[in-house]
Amino acid sequence: MATIHLLSAEDITSRLDDLCGVLADCVNGGASVGFMQPFAVDDARAYWLQVQKSVGLGHTIIAVAEHEGKTVGTVQVGLAQKPNQPHRGDLMKLLVHRSARGLGLSRKLMEAVEVEAARLGRTILVLDTATGSEAEAIYPRFGWERVGVIPDYALWPQGGFCGTTLFYKRVG
Repeated sequence: MATIHLLSAEDITSRLDDLCGVLADCVNGGASVGFMQPFAVDDARAYWLQVQKSVGLGHTIIAVAEHEGKTVGTVQVGLAQKPNQPHRGDLMKLLVHRSARGLGLSRKLMEAVEVEAARLGRTILVLDTATGSEAEAIYPRFGWERVGVIPDYALWPQGGFCGTTLFYKRVG
């Protein structure tokens, strides 16, 4: 049985190795989440230390999925810091290790951060995801509304342009 946990900055330290493993697995599996292949577990450490700092400053919510004693999934919400956007958050990096897919972890992770974002006064969340990816197909099932596509927005981790599809969801 999987459990979902919201993490403090201090909690990230004890899960750092697992979080690095999840990110590396997803990037090497083709997830377009800002990194290029090849991507080693050690390459992820600097990224997670930045996330830890952001969580400590209260700028980011992070949730993890734990299955059989190991962190196998994660998602974040960046809390908008601009004075005219105190109601908005940016959903980022929904990642589930390939070995743990099919357990409903994505839905549970999304529900957890949506509830927490609403508790913190956010009423709308936005995200972008690679057009044509497996990830693009799941967000409508979770109640997210598709806005449109920006072509050639980024590169796939193995190279070549990919578009990004924008979504939003009202929460709270």
